[in-house]
Amino acid sequence: MNIVQYTNEKGKRQVAAVKNGLLHPIKGLRSTLELAEHALVERASLASLVKQLAAAKGESYAAALKERRVLPPVDHPDPAHCIVTGTGLTHLGSASARDSMHKKLDTKETELTDSLKMFKMGLEGGKPAKGTAGVQPEWFYKGDGRWLVAPGAPLPKPSFALDGGEEPEIAGLYLIDGKGRPVRLGFALGNEYSDHVTERQNYLYLAHSKLRHSSIGPEMITGALPQHIEGRSRIIRKGKVIWEKPFLTGEGNMSHTLANLEYHHFKYEPFRKPGDLHIHYFGTATLSIADGIATEEGDIFEIEAAPFGAPLRNPLKQMKPDFKPGGVKAL
Repeated sequence: MNIVQYTNEKGKRQVAAVKNGLLHPIKGLRSTLELAEHALVERASLASLVKQLAAAKGESYAAALKERRVLPPVDHPDPAHCIVTGTGLTHLGSASARDSMHKKLDTKETELTDSLKMFKMGLEGGKPAKGTAGVQPEWFYKGDGRWLVAPGAPLPKPSFALDGGEEPEIAGLYLIDGKGRPVRLGFALGNEYSDHVTERQNYLYLAHSKLRHSSIGPEMITGALPQHIEGRSRIIRKGKVIWEKPFLTGEGNMSHTLANLEYHHFKYEPFRKPGDLHIHYFGTATLSIADGIATEEGDIFEIEAAPFGAPLRNPLKQMKPDFKPGGVKAL
């Protein structure tokens, strides 16, 4: 079951099921969050509830995308209660690209960098037996709901940024229920957009490089994530594809189980506050910067993979300075 949030032609929010190119609104509900809360009350799955409440008549999905009326597949009315985070070095194809960025010139060939040490730890302990905790992954904070960009909307490149690069991945979408238990709503395609040049300067700049907007969607899939997912990531410049590469994801292509990544995020009690929404990126295996690509304003990032439906597209927008050194004043 694929779910979309959008604004209808009358300017009202809707949550809908996607079927045969049409958006079938969910009767009486205006958001994925409302749908999830209703499912918790009814003790029903999202998929079963959508089948029960989806309107028979639908409207054009293509038109909503073209007119940029599609919203992130889940959001929170108070963005401060939406927490955006992620993990890295989780995919079997990502270590070489990441390691080449972090390796210092004087490192001996026989030594492992911190990146490869972390990756090796994941290979050895990232898939523990069911019900047990495995090794911790790399973890980072990206912001709150205000840092989330809708499908089709620009990804801002701050004036101080050295790079604005795509990271095609899967995001897990979670709601904390009334008893403080994380409930997984589903999964979405994501562009965990980052500043790789800043990160390359020193691995300790990872936290800075991740403090960027990101985008998910357009669709959320419910149920289990397929073990093997094949997608494609591309950059379009002035109407032409300048870079394109496949990516693999799903647990079959990862060094960690989703359960292990989820445990090491939600083990922190402050991340289990009732009513909060969490968007958690699971890591990437493909980066255009690893192939020498330098992005430019106006470039369009496009990410697609079955079974996520429509591609996620976002243009890159260069921002002007909005805060100067010495801008903090004493009260």
